[in-house]
Amino acid sequence: MSERLSRTRAIRLVPTLAAVTVLCALPFYLDAFWLRIGLFSMAAAVGAVGLGLLSGTAGQLSLGHAFFLAVGAYGYVWLAGEPGPGLPSAVAAVLAVLLAGAAGGLFSPVAGRVRGIYLGVATLALVFLGHHVLLTADSVTGGFNGRSVPPLELGGFSFSADSELTLLGVPFGAEERLWYLGLALFALTWFTARGLLRGRPGRALVALRDSETAAAVMGVDVSRYRSAAFVVSSMYAGLAGVMLALSFRRVVPDYFGLVLSVDYLAMIVIGGLGSVAGATAGAVFVTALPLLMTRYADQLPLVAAPGTTDGTVGPTEAARYLYGAAIVLILLFAPDGLHGLVRRLRARRTASPRANTTSPSRPYAPAARAKEPTP
Repeated sequence: MSERLSRTRAIRLVPTLAAVTVLCALPFYLDAFWLRIGLFSMAAAVGAVGLGLLSGTAGQLSLGHAFFLAVGAYGYVWLAGEPGPGLPSAVAAVLAVLLAGAAGGLFSPVAGRVRGIYLGVATLALVFLGHHVLLTADSVTGGFNGRSVPPLELGGFSFSADSELTLLGVPFGAEERLWYLGLALFALTWFTARGLLRGRPGRALVALRDSETAAAVMGVDVSRYRSAAFVVSSMYAGLAGVMLALSFRRVVPDYFGLVLSVDYLAMIVIGGLGSVAGATAGAVFVTALPLLMTRYADQLPLVAAPGTTDGTVGPTEAARYLYGAAIVLILLFAPDGLHGLVRRLRARRTASPRANTTSPSRPYAPAARAKEPTP
């Protein structure tokens, strides 16, 4: 029995190891454009996993995710840059994530008492308030023009193109170096989120989402767990903000608006609420689609190239129309998202051979006839 279990686990590890090998080899073959798409997708996936824990698992609607991404991004820029304390970049990145968690902790009393659409409106106020602060606090944020992002350094190794680095004949610039940093941070997010969902906190959050009364009867501290979910989600968003800042190399206030919060909601709805893999798939879809449509706008019908003013639809607007249509289709035909759809298809494929198996053929026997009574 133990040998069979170990063999099954080894078989399940094969696809994971193959995927990790392919992801680690991509910087040797892809150009900077595709690596940037991957970096933006990994950063979005980290933030989407955090929002999935809050909205999909804990059942709390949040429209303020962009605010906590801004706290992480600008927190890193200010802590590591000038003007600012000028801390070592690695320390500044950790403190920026903790700063986003502290911001979520300050808002957690509201999250512990308000739910549903009222919580959504309360978090929406954070986006408008944060955008106003980003535009007016020039000494910290740089105002409308934003600030350049200091490169990250770990142990003397810089994740920028300032120093020359060549591996196996391939020059490694900023995108190639940040690729492996993004993979490491995304893997950390993946395993911590899955561990949280499979443990006692995850079960408590699911019970809280299904029924607060039933969760309270089972001994779940409703207010405490709802506040903790908000803090954890804010820290994931702060980490995503740091990753986005390093990828963009310049942060501007207009990026962290309401549209970004709506994009993150689209990610978790398309991918599947309460699923780490689903949030990742939705993040890749929503992030990569506008970038690909911008790249290939001249080859797509009904899509205008960026910068044209002939009245046609631009690539960014066309991408929003497409994943808006995807949300409608998901809600109609697959309410549990892409992850649930794949899971059902896999279960159906596994069950189909069993359904086709029949017992060995037996000779035909006529049905027994009732015996007539003897007159």
